[in-house]
Amino acid sequence: MERQEIGRVVHFYSKIGVAIIQLDSELKVGERIAVVGSTSDLEQNVKSMQVEHQNIEEAKPGDLVGLKVKERVREGDTVFKLT
Repeated sequence: MERQEIGRVVHFYSKIGVAIIQLDSELKVGERIAVVGSTSDLEQNVKSMQVEHQNIEEAKPGDLVGLKVKERVREGDTVFKLT
């Protein structure tokens, strides 16, 4: 699979397993992402996204989105879209 860098993790809420991601590229529900960092390496499908606690289907560059993730990630981790 090809990886396209689309953003960075700016915060992680460990109690609820949500990563806040600053996007540099668009992202849609249903697409596959990878989060990679010094201790992170996970792949998953985007099942839902939120901006300001509102569910959205598509996010654009510059958006700050919340994504439920299945593993712990860290601030500064790179987010890739897998194609």
